[in-house]
Amino acid sequence: MTERPIIFSAEMVRAILDGRKKQTRRIMKAQPPPDAWVTVEHYHPIVIDRHDDMQPGEEIFGAHWDDGDFGLRCPYGQPGDLLWVREAWASPCSTRELRDGVTACGITYRTGHEEAPGAGPRVDVKWRPSIHMPRWASRITLRITDIRVERLQDISEADAGAEGAPDYSSLSEASGEDMAEAQTRLCWRQRWFASLWNKINGPGAWEANPWVWVVSFERVKP
Repeated sequence: MTERPIIFSAEMVRAILDGRKKQTRRIMKAQPPPDAWVTVEHYHPIVIDRHDDMQPGEEIFGAHWDDGDFGLRCPYGQPGDLLWVREAWASPCSTRELRDGVTACGITYRTGHEEAPGAGPRVDVKWRPSIHMPRWASRITLRITDIRVERLQDISEADAGAEGAPDYSSLSEASGEDMAEAQTRLCWRQRWFASLWNKINGPGAWEANPWVWVVSFERVKP
């Protein structure tokens, strides 16, 4: 079992803390062909030895396609491994103290530190980028339960909910929409996720429909 860091936006950290988010999708760095049959498992990638002969390499966990001629190690690990969440944060410690792992300083997390709903994060706090969060400052650890690969637009309604989509009944009640009308709306969770994906990855990212890692996880209780 290994541990790896993973970055989440403030909105997604909030969804994890609320128990709504149990999956994350990340773009594969090497893209299989659109019609490829992709398998995710432990396998031996083909390597070229010093005699220019093909040989099975060291076993890895990842995805492969085209009869195993092409493949990719999963950068997030495998089921059973741990992911510790990096998020925007603040601390009165100096950069040197943080580098030395001083844990006596207080840690403030941007998620949940809003003045009021819709007011946005406080501006009097000097937030540190999530990429600079050390392991000891992380408050959320996730255990990977499953990893698979699929095209982005193949996300199901249930999986869009596992990505953190809020319950539509609560949204419809807040907006005054009755449930009969709400139930006639199709695939609203997929539309919510498509909007979120474009927000994070830029306009047109959803329409590009890339292959993505689908990482399912559960939160490890402190």
